[in-house]
Amino acid sequence: MSENLRLPAYQALTKHFEQNKQMSLRQLFEKDPQRFQKMSLLLEDMLLDFSKNLITDETLQLLCQWAQEARLADKREALFQGQKINFSQHRAVLHTALRNRTETPIIVDGKNIMPEINEVLEKMKIFSDLVRSGMWKGYTGHAIQNVVNIGIGGSDLGPKMAVEALRDYQPSSLTFHFVSNVDKRDLERVLETCQPDNTLFLIASKTFTTQETMINARSARKWLTDALGEDAVKNHFVAMSTNIEAVREFGIDERNSFAFWDFVGGRFSVWGAVGLSLMIAIGYDNFIQFLEGACEMDRHFYREPFEKNAPVILGLLSLWYSLFYKAESAAVLPYDEGLKYLPAYLQQIEMESNGKDVDAQRQDVTYPTGVVVFGETGTNGQHSFYQLLHQGTHLIPCDFIVPINRIEADPEHQLPLLANALAQSEALMRGKTAEELRQEQVPEDEIPFRCFKGNHPSNSILIEQLTPKALGRLMALYEHKVFVVGAMLNIDSFDQWGVELGKQLAKKILPELQAGTTPAKHDASTQGQIDFVKAQLR
Repeated sequence: MSENLRLPAYQALTKHFEQNKQMSLRQLFEKDPQRFQKMSLLLEDMLLDFSKNLITDETLQLLCQWAQEARLADKREALFQGQKINFSQHRAVLHTALRNRTETPIIVDGKNIMPEINEVLEKMKIFSDLVRSGMWKGYTGHAIQNVVNIGIGGSDLGPKMAVEALRDYQPSSLTFHFVSNVDKRDLERVLETCQPDNTLFLIASKTFTTQETMINARSARKWLTDALGEDAVKNHFVAMSTNIEAVREFGIDERNSFAFWDFVGGRFSVWGAVGLSLMIAIGYDNFIQFLEGACEMDRHFYREPFEKNAPVILGLLSLWYSLFYKAESAAVLPYDEGLKYLPAYLQQIEMESNGKDVDAQRQDVTYPTGVVVFGETGTNGQHSFYQLLHQGTHLIPCDFIVPINRIEADPEHQLPLLANALAQSEALMRGKTAEELRQEQVPEDEIPFRCFKGNHPSNSILIEQLTPKALGRLMALYEHKVFVVGAMLNIDSFDQWGVELGKQLAKKILPELQAGTTPAKHDASTQGQIDFVKAQLR
């Protein structure tokens, strides 16, 4: 058991839970008219309402006391000071440095890293300005019209989510595409809509050896060179990588390679070179606003007391449900079509970070780590899995994310969307009783089916408008929430060794799928599947 689960505050939380686990959200609101005021935070133009959670004032006090006893403040300090808190890989964790908009130096191994970061940012600005203005020409002299980001994991999910979310800020002259799946249909469906002479490829791979990314990159290169010849590569490919030699061998001019560092994990990398597609999409000034929003959340997380600290509160609430209520999943429910990739993005941020079974002392954990994150946008989800949220037997905490205004909003669409968002969190909390149904003259034999027990917890994050700054603030909020959960569980949130084993075995199996090869030793199931695949391959 983690040392943090032996602390006095945790023991007090255990006792408190046993005494209050039957609490009713309806009754909590009835007893305390100030509950919303006490359990909500206003951060610039973002409102975090956490009042519809299964907590009392005492619960929140005990959770914050637990965080104090677990020395969360010291761990937070270590994060921002560049200590090697990614202890399994002996690395600092400084995605926050990529969006540091202050003059404060950030030191790693005795060196201020901010000059290098700002140099890459300036290089991105020059390049993105050239593409956006039409001054960057393809091999035949055409301006770029299609930008194709080829990456996987954090090199895909972050920029893809952000580009889609901020589509209102993009010029009509450019179209953005994202390719990640090694299934060639993913690439083919993009290339079908592009022309070689006006397409720019951004290859995002720190090592420039990531299998899926490089297979797609080579196929894209062949598509281009078959049409325009080898000399065209330098006009149509750029790289986000640290492996300059491999970039050069691919045919990309090293001047068109944008660096990032091992103190930035892939899923936290959109703030730097991996965000090049986003900078091209929304422009340098808006990209700086994106960084500013995240930097504001960094300052909030670093400075505010735990009871007024949005990432700390979200992290502690997540632990309250997973450790005490044994909740195994959480729903992310954005009410804006621009945020349709947010659930997938947060799946990686949360599940790759905190899906661990070994603690900082290299001992097997005996408590739940990580939850299954899922979600869908707006009213689509209401006609899909919300039935289980309302009347299923699982406790599934929900986060409603609700941008209020659009640049060009149509009230006929926007007001019903907002009404649905607000109604769903209320419905999950209130439910509907048999007596209320009788008052509505519902037939008695239908009442059991139409009752809603309610008492389902949720957070609501309301945003005035989904601007670059607001998106940066929102993404940083969830990043720090993930850190809080990992720190409290005493695990490393910043490695991802679990990704590696399947990739290693795939490299082993790949040559075995060739005709005439001698297979290695596998279990009977895997060997049977290999044999069947080889027999069916054409």
